[in-house]
Amino acid sequence: MNPVRWLLTGAAAVVLATSGAVVAGGRQDGPPQDARPASDPIGDALRNDPGQEAAPAGDPAPAVPIAITPPGPAVEPTQLAADAASAEDDQDAAAEDEAKDDEGLESDEDKAKRMAPETPTPRQRRRVAIVEAIDKITAESMRFEVEVGGPPVRFNNNLIFTARACEVSADNELVNDAIAYLDITLQPRATPAAAPRQIFRGWMFSSTPAISGLQHPIYDAWIVGCKA
Repeated sequence: MNPVRWLLTGAAAVVLATSGAVVAGGRQDGPPQDARPASDPIGDALRNDPGQEAAPAGDPAPAVPIAITPPGPAVEPTQLAADAASAEDDQDAAAEDEAKDDEGLESDEDKAKRMAPETPTPRQRRRVAIVEAIDKITAESMRFEVEVGGPPVRFNNNLIFTARACEVSADNELVNDAIAYLDITLQPRATPAAAPRQIFRGWMFSSTPAISGLQHPIYDAWIVGCKA
């Protein structure tokens, strides 16, 4: 074959391949086409086949409803006799208990003694109250002693504690507790001429420090225990 013809044939093949790639690329970049349902020749043949077997017809409903009564449980005569005897025994036992209650009625005085709460043992008084306080700004905390009826104790140059009483729970009480009656006043040491301001007065319980302790924007204080 002539070399010129070879060159022309190759050039034509290259042109055709390039044009196909350009056409394919142009189809991908073009606008989307609407979807169409795919053909299903087998399904169409089954749907259009007139020789399909029809579903069998059901039995017609009766004109008048038929009442159906379920059979009752079979009860043996011996079981009935046993149930009756058990019921009679229960009635006899209840009657005997009622008669016993009538015979052994307790008097109002005995009932009052039985229902009266147990008298607690007197609490033991202590001489020193143990207090813990904290400065919530500086995080300074300290556990210290305050003598009952003794001189006041100053904490952090601002708080003054005075103990009026301190006692521990009795042996027959349910909660092991320490209780103290405290007076807490606020008087900064830097201003001694200022009048002290009382911020707490009352009983503190070591078992419930979050409820009975001092709650102040700057200070917290609570009772820890009592000692002789």
